[in-house]
Amino acid sequence: MAAELVDLTHPVVSGMPVYPGDPGVELRAALTVEGEGVNVLAVHLGSQTGTHVDAPYHLDVRWPTLDGLPLELFTGPAVVVDLRGLPARGEITAAHLADALALSGPGTVLLLATGWPRYWGTDRYFAHPYLTEEAAAAVVTAGVRTVGIDALSVDPTPDPGPSDPEVASLLAELADEHDPEPEQATLAAHRVLLGPEGGGVIAENLTDLSALLAAQAAGVPVEVSLFPLRLTAADGAPVRAVARIG
Repeated sequence: MAAELVDLTHPVVSGMPVYPGDPGVELRAALTVEGEGVNVLAVHLGSQTGTHVDAPYHLDVRWPTLDGLPLELFTGPAVVVDLRGLPARGEITAAHLADALALSGPGTVLLLATGWPRYWGTDRYFAHPYLTEEAAAAVVTAGVRTVGIDALSVDPTPDPGPSDPEVASLLAELADEHDPEPEQATLAAHRVLLGPEGGGVIAENLTDLSALLAAQAAGVPVEVSLFPLRLTAADGAPVRAVARIG
């Protein structure tokens, strides 16, 4: 039986969801067959756009950049954790990962299936479950250096506010009047996984992992590739994430 390839990558399109504060995405025709004889696309996006990987340099200039990492970190046999019952902003604890980590080790790609891709393009997508610092430490202790999640981040994402521009403007005016402390992103899991002890990479914004969970339950092997664009001295890059089932 031939292996099945499953695309785990969100399409890159203008105006797609990005992490709050990241550059927006714009694709436009730079050259056209009608005008110049060829089609060439002009692409504007951030290094953390869509389905992407984070390198350690994402959090600390002393840590390795993307192009300084071994290719082995971006591929390997996958172990998938079914976390689809967690609520919005629910914690992924070490207990949730215990069984999966018992089957994992160096070279394993640990995938966290929260089911959050069903909210892609909505405000709820920002309220995804997240990995606790203790859970991230358990991953590192198990020897796993590659973690992927089907959500915007392994850490909590700050509330971007309402998508309605008029409502957002009104709330911003009220905030200015009361001068509240700005909400800060918590990146504890990132620091553990990407830091000197972890020394790994994180893949975020994977698409639906249901097919991988089903294969795993049936005892069918799953391998994942998360190879990024070869950007020089980068903090991360978009990937074409693909699973090979069987």
